[in-house]
Amino acid sequence: MARLVRTAACLGLAVAAADKSLQDRVAALERLLAQQEELLQAQTLELHGRDGSARRLQAAETTTLPPKSIHYSAGDTDSIPYTSEEKITGALDHIWLILCGALVMFMQAGFAMVEAGSCRAKNVQNILLKNLTDVCVGTIGWWASGWAFAYGGPMTDDGLLANGFVGSQQFFGVGFVTYKADGQLEPTTGPLNWFFQWAFCSAAATIVSGGVAERVAFGPYVVFSFLMTAWVYPVIVAWTWGYGWLASVTSVGFMDFAGSGVVHMTGGVGALVGAAIAGPRSGRFQNPDEFGPHSLPLMVLGTFILWFGWYGFNCGSTLGMADNATGMLAAQVAMNTTIAAATGGLVVFILRLIMLKKYDIGGFCNGILAGLVSITAPCGNVESFSAFFIAIIGALVYQGASSLLKKVKVDDPIDAFAVHGAAGAWGVLAAALFDWGNGMDLHHGWSGFACTADDNGCIKGGNGDALAANLLEVIMIFLWSGGWTAMIFLPFRLLRKLRVSDEDQEYGIDSVKHSPAKAYSYSDMATGSASPSKGSAQVAPSSTSLPVAAESAPKPPTTAFAESAAPA
Repeated sequence: MARLVRTAACLGLAVAAADKSLQDRVAALERLLAQQEELLQAQTLELHGRDGSARRLQAAETTTLPPKSIHYSAGDTDSIPYTSEEKITGALDHIWLILCGALVMFMQAGFAMVEAGSCRAKNVQNILLKNLTDVCVGTIGWWASGWAFAYGGPMTDDGLLANGFVGSQQFFGVGFVTYKADGQLEPTTGPLNWFFQWAFCSAAATIVSGGVAERVAFGPYVVFSFLMTAWVYPVIVAWTWGYGWLASVTSVGFMDFAGSGVVHMTGGVGALVGAAIAGPRSGRFQNPDEFGPHSLPLMVLGTFILWFGWYGFNCGSTLGMADNATGMLAAQVAMNTTIAAATGGLVVFILRLIMLKKYDIGGFCNGILAGLVSITAPCGNVESFSAFFIAIIGALVYQGASSLLKKVKVDDPIDAFAVHGAAGAWGVLAAALFDWGNGMDLHHGWSGFACTADDNGCIKGGNGDALAANLLEVIMIFLWSGGWTAMIFLPFRLLRKLRVSDEDQEYGIDSVKHSPAKAYSYSDMATGSASPSKGSAQVAPSSTSLPVAAESAPKPPTTAFAESAAPA
């Protein structure tokens, strides 16, 4: 009997011990499940943003989880590993943004070709010099302070810029790569976002170079290029894409998907103010036929390069490729971009044909670009029919602005303001007016295929709030970009340092300031459009020159560059 009791007692103790072990295992499993649930919530916030935004570069810390690490190992309590899904989506995002950023950077070649072709042959090298300078000097400006002012933070718990005006961290890329306690390097997504946004910054600066071409001295322009990329443009980005005050100014904030306002209007307004302060090129409005484009092939090539690069500009502004919904949105953006480019070009071509009774290839090119600029802000929240009508209006806005500047004698050699400034402002407004929300009440904006919502569901009256925010964006960009451009260029003009002398303009800046003295090797392009070097003797054409005598050369037809051709 005693043995039976002892056996029962042992069995009882064994069951109790097993039960305790089972309880410990269940408790451990519950803790693991809770941690995985919290991690899943963090991933969801990172991928989609707290408000359904697909555009967030900075995600606020909303959990107490340890940071993720590429060096995680079992037993590590200071970090957690990336999940398999995160590794895949992270790789896809990096591939997508690096490729799209490279496409946007390639647009610099398009800008260079359009600007060089639009101006006279005797100044081509100087045009190209400014394009190269914009990229190189702009890179240093963006690295030194541009990124920090635009996206450096700090951010609030709601994911908004703390002071609402400008960032104050990550100057010179500090913090993009950190050290773990054991001395290993821990990378972040900072370099990826820096690279993609750098390409946009360089584009904004390059737009201005066309508006002040053929008469602004190199030194003052270098100063402007640095300040544009290090301060002027980044502050506008901080207000908007950096989640500053414009991101929360109304119930739905502003909507500028890829930068009709943030990039193009910023550059276009800078070009307008710069052109007005610099004054017209010597003889521009006295002998307008002498200022036509010297190379339509370069203009057409540049236009096609820009159109090609624009797919990186607009489609890449999804800022990732993490799921099929994002891929579908990128495809919609590509479709809208294509339709708008074609429509804008055709509308301006037909307008110029009616005005001039001749085919105007230069106008065709600028119409394509105006259509592209117009759709850049609304490309992610409008249907294809809306893209068609947005481009039609954008082309009309471009033509009206181009003609108006000629009437008031503001010399914009490549129509930089008409294409980027005027059409850019229209694109920002169109993003609110043509939003594809159901009726005129629901607004989609940054949410893509879903309505902008709060805790109570879809926000009613969102389109009106979006229009107010976007109108405010247009006004603030005009004041900020125009005001700072004036503050940079005006002192140089007052000191008589801004303009190249009329004599040097007559000879050609290439022949006075560059070596070699001409951009083209054949003799003055057989038309005399490239002048001899200053102080050199006039050299007769060689026997190998193209056989076009001065007296027999055909006279250029009347074009939109002639003042008499400008519409009333």
